[in-house]
Amino acid sequence: MPSEVRYVGWDIGGAHLKVAMLDANGRLCAARTLSTPLWKGTDALVESFHEARTTYGLQGVRHAVTMTGELADIFTDRAEGVRTLLNLFSDCFPQHSVGVYGGALGFMEPGSAIQAFESVASANWHATATLAARCYPRGLLVDVGSTTTDLVWIQDGRVYACGTNDHTRLALGELIYSGVVRTPVMKMATAVPFRGVWVDLVAEHFATAADVYRLSGDLPEDSDLGMTADGRDKTLAKSEARLARMLGTDASNGSSAMWKAIADYLAECQVHRLTCACQLQISRGISADTPLLGAGIGRFLVERVARRLGMDYDVCDPLDDLRKADFKTSLAADMGPAVAVAYLMREEA
Repeated sequence: MPSEVRYVGWDIGGAHLKVAMLDANGRLCAARTLSTPLWKGTDALVESFHEARTTYGLQGVRHAVTMTGELADIFTDRAEGVRTLLNLFSDCFPQHSVGVYGGALGFMEPGSAIQAFESVASANWHATATLAARCYPRGLLVDVGSTTTDLVWIQDGRVYACGTNDHTRLALGELIYSGVVRTPVMKMATAVPFRGVWVDLVAEHFATAADVYRLSGDLPEDSDLGMTADGRDKTLAKSEARLARMLGTDASNGSSAMWKAIADYLAECQVHRLTCACQLQISRGISADTPLLGAGIGRFLVERVARRLGMDYDVCDPLDDLRKADFKTSLAADMGPAVAVAYLMREEA
């Protein structure tokens, strides 16, 4: 473990566990993303907790926890999800200083957080936006991850979110289930152009956005940690085969150029959807000179949206102002919630 680690942020998702470590000066010492598919059970999550503890030691640090994994379908409801995840964390880190992020309620000890599960559930977006608002006076934060996209208006250093939980944020367009790794291709479009005709996509989980962005050349390195839709390799040829299956055919019935063209079309569909989502938020009264703040492993899409809307674009890396790092490849931008809760914990301390 880097000896200077003082604060550790954890973002417990339904597919990934993200951990970020800061020193006493707020510098990012280390960060990791681990695959933890909760729909298969909690074993992988517990193993990842132990792996992080073994690798980094994590003695004498303060832990800050946020989550979205409570929504996994292994739990009866969100209350059970929050309780189970926090109990697992406490079991793995007994007698450690732990603060659980509860949105507007701030940090709570695990017992209180279990009681306030409504505020704790899927509050990770609020942590990212709160930290961003302290570093950027205004902007429309668009955080595109592996599975979802968060859109949060920041004005005068404050978070202007209308929704407070997944349900209301979905209804208000502040949360959309569209990411660059796990999103099923059948969610990205209903039909694609192929050999001069429109071909309806089959309603099967045969391919994902990771296949699309692997073929388009946009998939960030080391961002795809989970299994592919068919359990086969993450090669261009296998991605072509999975994409062809979405059209009810085989990769041999088209060229690599054809499959890449379909991937480019699907990417265009996702950019269009994100553009519309941004336009909805802009209609709330966001001024034309407000920049888009891109975050998450899919922030390359936000840059495209900004060009389409004629808006300024910046990478949302709250720590860049402190450490002047190369924010174009910054882990802080990739892992916003984990970094945010660690930094907010440091400020509170």
